[in-house]
Amino acid sequence: MAIPNNLPFPIGTDPQSVRQRVEAMEKLLERLVVIPGINRPVGLDVILDVVPVVGDIAAAALGAYIVWEGRNLGMSKWQLSRMAGNVGFDWLLGLIPFVGAIPDFFFRSNTRNLRMIRRHLDKHHPGTRMIEGEAQRVK
Repeated sequence: MAIPNNLPFPIGTDPQSVRQRVEAMEKLLERLVVIPGINRPVGLDVILDVVPVVGDIAAAALGAYIVWEGRNLGMSKWQLSRMAGNVGFDWLLGLIPFVGAIPDFFFRSNTRNLRMIRRHLDKHHPGTRMIEGEAQRVK
């Protein structure tokens, strides 16, 4: 009996499903909404910094999920260490009282980790490669 997938993301363990989940998580954490006026995207990672300590721990746990997915893809220990270091550094920056969201606004650990996963997937699973970019209007 097949289990229906009504979720907005795939639940499979194949590299394409992992790629889509990691990209969705990165978008949630780093590019959820765009701040009007400065046209800069922010996500839960910055928004959770408003809640002292608990918000930083929650953001780090969500970032650790991306590292866990990288581990499931078979990334090297060196790559996983770098990814965990990005999440840890982001967590430490967020712990600074009152101003912790400012460095977090510029240091996007989840975007860095997504780039590392994409490079790994492009090299080891080229079938998951997607064409990225924005469509341009024809005049």
